[in-house]
Amino acid sequence: MTSAPGPAELRAQLENLTTEAFRPELAGIDLLPTAEIARIMNGEDRTVPDAVAARLTEIAAAIDAIAERTARGGRLVYAGAGTAGRLGVLDASECPPTFNTGPDEVIGLIAGGPPAMVEAVEGAEDSGELAAADLEGLGLTALDSVVGVSASGRTPYAIGAVEHARAAGALTVGLSCNAGSALAAAAEHGIEVVVGPELLTGSTRLKAGTAQKLVLNMISTITMIRLGKTYGNLMVDVRASNEKLRARSRRIVSLATGAPDAAVDSSLKAADGEVKTAILMLLADVDAATAAGLLKRAGGHLREALRL
Repeated sequence: MTSAPGPAELRAQLENLTTEAFRPELAGIDLLPTAEIARIMNGEDRTVPDAVAARLTEIAAAIDAIAERTARGGRLVYAGAGTAGRLGVLDASECPPTFNTGPDEVIGLIAGGPPAMVEAVEGAEDSGELAAADLEGLGLTALDSVVGVSASGRTPYAIGAVEHARAAGALTVGLSCNAGSALAAAAEHGIEVVVGPELLTGSTRLKAGTAQKLVLNMISTITMIRLGKTYGNLMVDVRASNEKLRARSRRIVSLATGAPDAAVDSSLKAADGEVKTAILMLLADVDAATAAGLLKRAGGHLREALRL
């Protein structure tokens, strides 16, 4: 199991990481006007999508593998420390309202647990054993997919999560922002989005964090598309838990069917707010129970249900 290196070894590791490199041309950035700093920072950020684009083949392969296991009942688990861990928790927490997933279908693990979302937990990221224990607590199975996230690609918590998950037969993905990372090497699917040195030396919540957010967006969104939680580019599994989302639900049904407002409201009421069911009722001219049955037979895929 991966453990933390000593101080000298850690310093040597950091000095060899692209994300930790010092940029002498920016040594006087604090002396520049605010507008100029903003211009430089914006220029830095504009390079991130190109770095992600260079890794699309690996990203797509990982997503297809995740979707295949998730379709068989597996879970998607993110594991990381610090900014990387927070981004995983954020992505996981947005799946229930967006795609109507259960709270245990997409899970974000952060080294140190929930308190680490708002403050540093001393030593948590340095423990691969802690990651293994966190995954054990989930009852990890071979159907699950674990995505270790670490800008440096050397964080023991992320590597430990991937190593433990792989030993358990789960699918593993290692997302980092340095080439030749230990995290990518430990995973079945390695994704290394090399964004280069940061504006502030070692501040990997900047370009590296943006790159990780973009990739995590792809992983969760495209996985959900593959699972039939969208119809075209409409979020037909949205959970209407507040007035904004209820209004969005009505608009989605209207866009998908072209039905008048009265019919949209009637179908949503009969479908108990289930957008996908309401759409199928209107497009197939069936009642709510029939629509629900067709969707069940189609594994939740609306296009497939329309063909039954």
